[in-house]
Amino acid sequence: MRFHKEGYTSLAIVILFVFVVNALADYYDASVYFKWFLYALSAFLLIAILQFFRSPIKRVTPDEQIVLCPADGKVVVIEETEETEYFKDRRIQVSIFMSPINVHVNRNPISGIVSYFKYHPGKFLVAWHPKSSTDNERTTLVVKNRSNVEVLFRQIAGAMARRIVWYVKEQDTVTQGAEFGFIKFGSRVDLFLPLGTDVLVNIGDKVVGGKTVIAKI
Repeated sequence: MRFHKEGYTSLAIVILFVFVVNALADYYDASVYFKWFLYALSAFLLIAILQFFRSPIKRVTPDEQIVLCPADGKVVVIEETEETEYFKDRRIQVSIFMSPINVHVNRNPISGIVSYFKYHPGKFLVAWHPKSSTDNERTTLVVKNRSNVEVLFRQIAGAMARRIVWYVKEQDTVTQGAEFGFIKFGSRVDLFLPLGTDVLVNIGDKVVGGKTVIAKI
């Protein structure tokens, strides 16, 4: 287990806050009960930051026959829908909701070439809102594998998630299971798969990024 690089600034702010608040409590000779409250609050904040930005080490053997889960969370949508940005046709949408207690590293569901990438500024509706996929701040990535199968996946900000980070651009070669981005403080990831794809998860399933097999293609 590692601490993710996206958390360095947040960790520094929390450590500074904890140091200043506890120093002031000592300087003004606060009551014992108040000091213990501050100690408990300080421990909670540090533990919360450390658990949120944890980054498990994953060793993935790429397999072109499967689509790996891009994020930890819970499956909240499996449906046939119209994908209007890139494919402009019917696709199978699988959506994964990431709560604040989940690992927030995003991983490539397939290996291949990034054939499309676009960042969209937008709103911050709750991640399970039906229009969050089209109205919220988001990124859209499409990866084409060696069999010319393309999978679209989309990072979507939520009401709490106010920063989407990505590490790829068009024409990059990406590897299944490797990191492609990070979303802070609760969010959602959508996958758009070809019709006829054998989806192996169900609504309500808890899934693990880089481990759970979402579908066979």
